[in-house]
Amino acid sequence: MYKEQIIKQLYYSDRLSCTDLSRLIHKSIPFTSATVNELIEENVLIEEGLATSTGGRKPHVFSLKPDYFYIFAIAINQLNTRMAIYDLTGNSIVPIQSISIPLPGNPGALETITEYAKQMLLSSNIDTSKVLAAGVGMPGFINLKKGINHSFLKVKSGNIIQYMESVLGIPVIIDNDSSLVALAELRKGLARGKKNALAINIGWGVGLGILLNGELFRGENGYAGEFSHMALFNNNKVCSCGKIGCLETETSINVLLDKAKEGIANGKFTTLPNPLPAEKIVAVQEIFNAMAQGDQFSIGLLSEIGYNIGRGISILIHLLNPSLIILSGIGAGAGKLWLAPIQQAVNELSIPKLAENTEIKISELAGDAELVGAGTLVIDHLENFDLNKVQLMMKE
Repeated sequence: MYKEQIIKQLYYSDRLSCTDLSRLIHKSIPFTSATVNELIEENVLIEEGLATSTGGRKPHVFSLKPDYFYIFAIAINQLNTRMAIYDLTGNSIVPIQSISIPLPGNPGALETITEYAKQMLLSSNIDTSKVLAAGVGMPGFINLKKGINHSFLKVKSGNIIQYMESVLGIPVIIDNDSSLVALAELRKGLARGKKNALAINIGWGVGLGILLNGELFRGENGYAGEFSHMALFNNNKVCSCGKIGCLETETSINVLLDKAKEGIANGKFTTLPNPLPAEKIVAVQEIFNAMAQGDQFSIGLLSEIGYNIGRGISILIHLLNPSLIILSGIGAGAGKLWLAPIQQAVNELSIPKLAENTEIKISELAGDAELVGAGTLVIDHLENFDLNKVQLMMKE
């Protein structure tokens, strides 16, 4: 058990000393040192030399052997899927693949995604026995215990996990995309060391990952964090969930695109191309580029959407009193332009005493957060896998 804990902590932190590891796994330094030596003998860890020190004896630091095993990460959103094969330093050992696969109205989406994943594994020339598992993030109402997505990716029999495992030949773990964004921020992003934080996943919807007491909170069946579907507006707009006036109807990247197209059609002065590119992700990047160049029309659209996100965030502050709120996902590509309108809404709508210690920051992981979280999901479940199989394979 403690070997797995050491591997986890080194994956999250890259390089640590025995003293650091002892503190993190809550065991004595002699016990930790002995376990580290065993892992070095088993070819799991490597010694990286001496750490920098402000005084006193410099400690030896250790890291994971990058190719001890690999992790397959799959990040699915409503319009496209990204895939990476990570080593234990968090580097993708083959180019990250991005495939346009829409989920709405596409009953064959799971089969298509899984076939692409299979081909990526085969073309990587990695022995699948060295791929510990696949972590898969996806949008929708996901029952983690049953392996079912009630929104997308239907299967004819069994569940998503069983289907993907039968095709890929490796273990599979699934989770909600916004939960994985939060997990990425907790383990490798801005929420490291934070007890109570929230990650807002700004994409084709607006998801929420909740971190409470230093742990990812998923709720009873994994449905916690459906930020998109809080009914806040009297706008008569039908949400993707079927209700009217949800947060998503005024705040998603889809809304940004629709408003940009409407403004261009109505002759608004803008540097945006007319028409915008047909592929949505390319069109979004065009809008972000225009914002970076000071296009007032594009910035105005983002400000309006940001204020509405801030309305929802004000409710979250009142309910959860987080120390940090991280803006992540595809939308984080717009950077700091989100901060002013969101903060304005928080200032206007939140009780000052509740909001005074809550910081709002832009994710450094941004559009890669779900992919990083999918890889981290595997490491978080390390105790569920048989590392002895990897050890035997390495010795052979």
